[in-house]
Amino acid sequence: MKILRSTLVFALTVCVGRLILHAQEVKIFDRTVQMHGFASQGFVHTNDNNWLTMETSNIGSGEFTDFGANASTAITDKLRVGAQIYDRNLGQLGKWHPELDWAYGDFKFKPWLSFRGGKIKTVLGLFNDTQDLDSVQVFALLPQGVYSTDMRDATLSHVGGDLYGTFALNKRLGKFSYTVYGGDQFQSIYGGYPYLLQIHGIYIESSSGPTYGGDLRWKLPIKGALAGASYEDNSVTNTGQLNPSVALGGPDVMVPYWEQSRSQYTKQYYAEYTRGNLKIDAEYRRFWRDFTIFNGQFVATTGTHAWYPSGAYRVNKRFEFGGYYSHFTEDWVVTAPGQFEAASESDPSRHIFDKVVAARIDLDSHWYAKIEGHFMNGNAAGDNPQYPDGFYPQVNPSGLQPNTIGLVARTGVNF
Repeated sequence: MKILRSTLVFALTVCVGRLILHAQEVKIFDRTVQMHGFASQGFVHTNDNNWLTMETSNIGSGEFTDFGANASTAITDKLRVGAQIYDRNLGQLGKWHPELDWAYGDFKFKPWLSFRGGKIKTVLGLFNDTQDLDSVQVFALLPQGVYSTDMRDATLSHVGGDLYGTFALNKRLGKFSYTVYGGDQFQSIYGGYPYLLQIHGIYIESSSGPTYGGDLRWKLPIKGALAGASYEDNSVTNTGQLNPSVALGGPDVMVPYWEQSRSQYTKQYYAEYTRGNLKIDAEYRRFWRDFTIFNGQFVATTGTHAWYPSGAYRVNKRFEFGGYYSHFTEDWVVTAPGQFEAASESDPSRHIFDKVVAARIDLDSHWYAKIEGHFMNGNAAGDNPQYPDGFYPQVNPSGLQPNTIGLVARTGVNF
């Protein structure tokens, strides 16, 4: 029934999308409004371990649907406004709760100084602010060590303002682009982290806090070469309900709950090279979090290291193939009763090493299909998961195996 519902929603969106492929602009008063949208449907099967909050290890799961629609218009030559609505159902994530993905006004003063304000996609690494553009990627899933689909709702955007621009100090040095931002970050309660906490008897009802950061990227004088670095700092407060009997051995009742970050940041470094039909990129991400948990009684620190190299080659206008290696490790210390320090990084509960091969076929200019294989060692979860990484005890009640082979198929349209 769940697979059928997802398929019907996707099929309806495809039909509507293909009917309006050439109706992307309308006039409202004297302004031209551009309207675009996208939809995708996926299927995931694994040999062992249920993955991405879905029951994938039996016959597989089709609970992998997302779609969005956006509109934008130029108010003046320098001011543009736009917004996007997004919805998804990925196993236990999203759960068909639509969100305002982004909505902002963008004012361009000069090439080297512009401003945008509202709900804005966060520039962090190569692809964080383009996670909703599945149609431009060869991969059905971006490298999960760096771009965890479980954390999309938490990392994609912020509410606030950006200053950004492009400048050249010297033509021989290439061009530099920068973004600095500040505001508040709001995390959906239907994302990976709130779902992860349920195993500890914690049910998050709100998640938000101040955030600031920046990105500096260098378009090298070498044609097709790009390098850059990003930094983000967050101060997050999560509130909700706690059942103390689950993790603390207390009474079986629901009580108010809160947790708060004392320190939380992300550092990211990246490089990309494009030449003809070949594209190569690589990134490294360091995430660190120091939290007070269980209403301030205990402390939990979590750190992750993730990196990947990736390559893709377009054979012709219809066919493209690629691959990547995603390397993810995490460490933690939790002071709550019954918790413990992380095992060695060689333990499956501390890492996920994912080798991926993928292919993409463009059926026409607006319709694509993808298929990829994942060969994973480790699950970075075990019995005491600390970071949303695709594997959860809730959907693996018999325990997690050290190795997983996964097949991901995905098709989508954009208009």
